[in-house]
Amino acid sequence: MIFEELAEYKKDFKKLLKKYRSLTDDISTIKQVLEIFPDDRAPFSYQLNNLGIESCVIKVKKIACKSLKGRGVNSGLRLIYAYFQNEEGDKIIFIELYHKSDKALEDRDRILKHFK
Repeated sequence: MIFEELAEYKKDFKKLLKKYRSLTDDISTIKQVLEIFPDDRAPFSYQLNNLGIESCVIKVKKIACKSLKGRGVNSGLRLIYAYFQNEEGDKIIFIELYHKSDKALEDRDRILKHFK
């Protein structure tokens, strides 16, 4: 599995890392899970539909964050990524990372900008 990150995602990550110090380890754990289960898995993640694009864009709603003790997978963090399958190997591109208290929904303009 190849993992890539959009520049906007890197900014999101850097901003959240100041608040949630365990985020590097938390994302590493998510990568390990995505190597085995890259598709959407309800209730933890689901595919974003009605985008008008062919890419498989998935929103992860249940992210365990060690910095938010006592919350477990209900930390409130959200991860948006695109998943591609091809002969050369599967690839995941991280698009957006945010806390649900900072914004209600994913940035669909960002998704369309990079994947339309």
